[in-house]
Amino acid sequence: MQTAQPKIEIFVRRQRLVLKRGRKTVRTYPISTSRFGTGCVKGSFKTPLGRFRIVEKIGHGAPPGTIFKARVPLKPGDPLPNTEDLITSRILWLDGLEPQNANTRERYIYIHGTKHEEHIGTPDSHGCIRMRSTDVIQLFELVEEGTPVFIRA
Repeated sequence: MQTAQPKIEIFVRRQRLVLKRGRKTVRTYPISTSRFGTGCVKGSFKTPLGRFRIVEKIGHGAPPGTIFKARVPLKPGDPLPNTEDLITSRILWLDGLEPQNANTRERYIYIHGTKHEEHIGTPDSHGCIRMRSTDVIQLFELVEEGTPVFIRA
């Protein structure tokens, strides 16, 4: 018997990410979506809705809390990016599969770790889906590139 492929469902109102195999819930994680609401307009800093896939996994083996700049892990002593929205631990880069969210990849919308773990559970990001470092590392190991992602209001 073949195991069902994983899929990710993200619920903006509930600030939850659910990993499923078939109809079975495998894991549920608290998240943080955009403080600016939902939408797909470039430069809006909003979290897009609809169907997506994980187009690239970045950060395999990086220590928890590693900070990424332009998807490259910083080395000790490297200057920090000039942003409060640091991307840490792992990156799951999303690609939109519908006309309204087709610009998701070029908007650099990710599921990623954050230094703002105290805000997980409330909308606080700049469009991405933030997770606690331990959670995003676990999720990273449970999914593959190509995994379907559904972001719902």
